[in-house]
Amino acid sequence: MKNLILLAAPGAGKGTLSKKLVETFGYVHISTGDLLREKVAIGDELGNKIKAMQEAGQLVTSDIVYAALEDKLNSPECAKGYILDGFPRNLEQAVEYEKILERIGMEIGVVVSIEIDKSYLVERITGRRSCKDCGAILNIYVQNMLPTPDGKCPKCGCSELVHRSDDTEEALDARYDTYLKNTEPLIEYYKEKELLYKVDGVDAAITYSETLEVLKKLGENID
Repeated sequence: MKNLILLAAPGAGKGTLSKKLVETFGYVHISTGDLLREKVAIGDELGNKIKAMQEAGQLVTSDIVYAALEDKLNSPECAKGYILDGFPRNLEQAVEYEKILERIGMEIGVVVSIEIDKSYLVERITGRRSCKDCGAILNIYVQNMLPTPDGKCPKCGCSELVHRSDDTEEALDARYDTYLKNTEPLIEYYKEKELLYKVDGVDAAITYSETLEVLKKLGENID
């Protein structure tokens, strides 16, 4: 399978699309947060450096993130295809990512940009809830993601649904502006390289089907 970079505004559906592609095709899903936690859990030299920085309240430096990413991409599990979620976030990271790929002899694959108007994101963000027990993502405004009528998780029955403190319209405004500032140059960068494909983000089923069409267009054998 083609390696994927997913670009999308907060709440546009990167997580939902990634989960479906992982379940269906066995992609390895990679986000920088998960990557750093995985390294710390492994406890190798790099993981210990990350742990020390985190315990000291320091931001993990870019060179450490790049090293952790290179280790991950060079592992056998990524040989059949992976999804980068939330990386690269800017042009500098895009250039460093390509240097990593050159060193390990891998192709960049394809960049999928999930397109959605900001007006659709407000309900997605402010209505989002997560189940404390099973981690299911629900939404009090989205018909096929509703909690049960008595406010429980429909998957496991847990009544503790978590509303993140940053899932507010004000926080969305700030995150969305940052996304545009960093990502618009990235989109132009990948468009010039003829690697960029846009899919509709309003409906998750359409996002998935259009992503499959992109992969088919690129020669992937998808039934």
